[in-house]
Parts: sequence; structure tokens; C-alpha cells
Amino acid sequence: MEQQGADLRSGKVGKLLFSLALPTVTSQIVNMLYNLVDRIYIGHIPGVGRAALTGVGVCLPIIMLITAFSSLAGAGGAPRASIEEGKGNPEESERIMGNCLTLLLIASVVLTAFFVLFNRPILLSFGASADTIDYAVAYMRIYALGTIFVQLTLGMNIFITAQGFSKVSMQTVLIGAGLNTVLDPIFIFALNLGVQGAALATILSQAVSAVWVLRFLMGRKTKWRLKRQYLRPRAKVVLPCVALGLSPFIMQATESVLAVCFNTSLLKYGGDIAVGAMTVLTSIMQFAMLPLQGLTQGAQPIISYNYGARLPQRVREAFRLLLRVCVIYSASLWALVELFPGIFVRMFNSDPELVAYAVPALRVYMAMCCIFGIQIACQQTFIALGNAKSSLFLAVLRKIILLIPLIYILPNFFENQAFAVFLAEPVADTMAVLTTAIMFAVQFKKSMKRLEAPPWEK
Repeated sequence: MEQQGADLRSGKVGKLLFSLALPTVTSQIVNMLYNLVDRIYIGHIPGVGRAALTGVGVCLPIIMLITAFSSLAGAGGAPRASIEEGKGNPEESERIMGNCLTLLLIASVVLTAFFVLFNRPILLSFGASADTIDYAVAYMRIYALGTIFVQLTLGMNIFITAQGFSKVSMQTVLIGAGLNTVLDPIFIFALNLGVQGAALATILSQAVSAVWVLRFLMGRKTKWRLKRQYLRPRAKVVLPCVALGLSPFIMQATESVLAVCFNTSLLKYGGDIAVGAMTVLTSIMQFAMLPLQGLTQGAQPIISYNYGARLPQRVREAFRLLLRVCVIYSASLWALVELFPGIFVRMFNSDPELVAYAVPALRVYMAMCCIFGIQIACQQTFIALGNAKSSLFLAVLRKIILLIPLIYILPNFFENQAFAVFLAEPVADTMAVLTTAIMFAVQFKKSMKRLEAPPWEK
């Protein structure tokens, strides 16, 4: 693994985790800036900022869905490629990466055509009102054209991280996000393009990042190189990647469904201001959880490689450290949000009415994020171990089985029905974390026993 600049087999686990996670956490944070910077600038457009922000907020389910498809290939393929590398099969790692690239290209064509043709009726069904639909359509028509760049940047950059090149993957995101931050005010304010300018800045920035990723993966420094002979998809290669990628796909795709459920319910019980508040809350939650996602992505190569190399003690050590760090972070985040919610809300909009509504809603919405580190550490470790079934079940449990029904059930038991909608999040989090912790304790022990057993006893 020396070619990768990270000794995943024998390097100190703590040093490895932080050396891989720090650039990955930075990448996650900066990557979210693509959309957060858009929302921050849009929310401060003179005269129409609140309506424009709400309109772009209605686009979030579509953006999440597009992002989810990049995880289906990237987050599903990268752990399997790392496991094959640990087994000493680098050619299979390259074959997996090539097949996943083809899958991303196919998904890009289909998604672009669908959202360009049907964005208006979809956005109306997602909670856009007569006052916000024009802003939503204006943003989405342009953003959808850049789907291929989003897919390639996010989906293939995971393969760079999986090889141990976390600094390169961070550079991928820094280049695009830096360009987006510069272009946003120029297009939105100087050229007076409004929300269309924000979308245009985003897709141009993602295009530059996509070129950077592909050039690296076809260059000399990469461990796994993109090769033409591995681009032809094979079922025995693609299907296991898709199976493992279903968990992160559902985690992100159901964010889209959740946004629709939240927006339509809040529009019913609280009007546009409640939907606008939800846009702010979702943005804060996504941004705040990025370090957890970065930590788990940084740990993934360590866990996957050593699992493939049959080194259970290193797998255990990596998971335990990951769990401790995730819990400390989520507890610290909870304390900051509960003590200083106004600071987080004003990052996105300074409208007094919206701030007054969003501050108490944020305290309720993130009331149990203190234990969420347990959920993400365990669930992402299942993915790193190639355990598709368990990771898929946990992804479905929290959002589909628990959260979506609670959004519609809880308002029947509270006088303040909009408050009840926000309350669904912490209730679902508590139930999901308890289930995940119990399930992981059992499954992880079994996985380590199988790893320690002689080959003839497996």
C-alpha cells in the first residue's frame, strides 16, 4: 500500500484514521458548500430572498436524489474494491471501478432527461406553492443539466479516497467549491441572474471537479486506473456493488422522500414560513452531519482493506476509534445547537419572522442528534464490511419504517401540529439508534468470529 501513501495493513490505526478522515471531512464540508453557498446567497437577494430560498428548498429532494445515485455506484463499489485490494486482487478493483463509472454515466442520462422534462409537476408535488414555484423551476432547469458532472465528481471521487489518496479527493472538492463560491455572487448579483445564476455557478464548478477526478484516475499516480476494457458492465461485478450501495442510496434517496413529506405536511399546518424553516433546518442538519460522513469515509478503506486481508484486530480497533470520535462529535454538536440555535439559523436567513419560527423548531428537530454518532458509525461499518443486508435494513428502518409514518401520525396527538411534524425526527432517531446498537453488537461479533476462523471452518 506504499504507493497509496497510506499503510492500511500495518500503520497505526489512530494515525491512519485521522490522516484519511481529515481531508475527507474537509471534502464533505466543502462539497456541501456547493448548495449551502447557493442558499446563503439566494436567501439574501434583496426583496425576494425568503421566497427564493423557499423555492430552492423545494428543489432539495431532487438534488438529494441525484446525489443518491452517485452513492449507488461509488459508495457501493469502493468498499468492494478495497476488499479485493486487501485480498491481493488489484485487477478486480480496477474492474469494479470501471463498471461503476459506466453505471454512473447511464444514471446521468436517465436522470437528466427525466428532470428536464418533468421538473414543474414534480416540484409542485414536492411542496412548491404559487409564490415559490417559479424560483424552483428556474433553479432546477439549469441544475438538472449538470447531473453528469455531479455523478462523476461524487461517485468517482470515493474511489480516490478508497485508495488512500484522501488529500487528492479533498482537492477535487476544494477546486469546485472554491470556484462556486467565486461565481455565485458574480452570477446572482453582478449579472442579475438570481437563482438561475446560482444553478449555473454550481454546474460549472462541478464540471471542473469532474474533469479533475477523471484525469487523476486515468493518470500515473493512481493505484487503480480507469481502463477501457473494464468499462463494459458485467452483472457479476455490478450487482454486488449495487447491492452494497443500496444502503447509502436509500439513506440519501429517502432524504428526498422525507423532504417531500416534511414540506407537504408543514405547508398544510404552517404555510410557506414553515417550509422555509424546514429548508433552514435541513441545511443545518446536512452541514452539521458532514464531519460524521467524512469520518466514516475515512475509516472505510482501513476497515475494508483489513477485513479483506483477514486482520480482525485492526478491524475492531478501527471501529472502536471511529465510534468514540463519532459519539464525541454528535454530543458536542447537540450542545451547540441547543445553546445557540439562532447563530445557525441566521447563517441562512436574517428575516425576523423566519428566525423566530426556526429557532424553537431547530431545538426540537435536533433534540436527539447527541446519539446519532452511534447510528452512523455502526451503519457505515456494515457497509465497509460488505454486509449489504444489515446496512440496507438499517437505512430503511430509520426513515421509511419510522420517520415517514411519524410525520403523519404525531400531528394527530398535538395541538401544535407543525411542532409535531418537527418532533418526528428525534423520536425516530431514538428508536433507530437503539435498534442499530443491538443489531450491530450481534452481527459484528459474528463477522469477527468468521474472520478469525480457519478457512475450512468458515
